[in-house]
Amino acid sequence: MDYAKKREAVLKKIAQEKAKLAALDARVNQSARKLDTKRKVVLGGLLLDAASKDDRFARVLTALLDRIVRDQDRKAFEGWQVPSPALLSSAVSEAPQASAESQEPAQIPSP
Repeated sequence: MDYAKKREAVLKKIAQEKAKLAALDARVNQSARKLDTKRKVVLGGLLLDAASKDDRFARVLTALLDRIVRDQDRKAFEGWQVPSPALLSSAVSEAPQASAESQEPAQIPSP
């Protein structure tokens, strides 16, 4: 029996299995990163929605934005305004008003 050839074959097989394991690890890591990104997007959407409806969340969001330290991250928010109920109500109040006729409550005919 040629032990040197067997040894080489086993080493080759080990290298192939290590490559398969590395590929599987890469897929697991990629899948975990995708799930992490999805969670961040969903949570971000929930936070933005909550901030647009509740001043407490708008203040929290403002405080979180103040904690951004990296310039490249800050640039992503240049010119962006935190949604808040105050902004929504001012946008509604600035919208063109309907005529006085349409602002009257509807009359319910009496029987």
